[in-house]
Amino acid sequence: MNIGIIAHNSKKTLIEDFCIAYKGILSKHDIYATGTTGRRIEEVTSLHVRKFLPGSIGGDKQFTEMIERNAMDLVIFFYNPNMIDSKDPDVMTVVMACDRNNIPIATNIGSAEVMILGLGRGDLDWRLNVKSSDIV
Repeated sequence: MNIGIIAHNSKKTLIEDFCIAYKGILSKHDIYATGTTGRRIEEVTSLHVRKFLPGSIGGDKQFTEMIERNAMDLVIFFYNPNMIDSKDPDVMTVVMACDRNNIPIATNIGSAEVMILGLGRGDLDWRLNVKSSDIV
């Protein structure tokens, strides 16, 4: 499955820790991330991450375009609701794109852990059916 990961600057360390903790599950899937987040995940986990541009220079748009094509199966987007910076990726654009395409999205550590554990158990395998029905 295609897992999209994005994090605002103030949440980069949290996403690194999350990816270290769930490296075993993440290693079985294709990981996509905005540039800086992807690079940092690769550095701490040695996982291969397909990287877009940094979010501030268009990576968030590339990320959202993949969601709009229904090519992501799960999105983890750690953002800081108390510190929204115009340079950070737009949270609502990503969330609404996920909602339009029935792509599960986690925006905090609690929901991300539930989803990643569900992914590990096969609870998100229904996404494979959704994508195959788009092809027909």
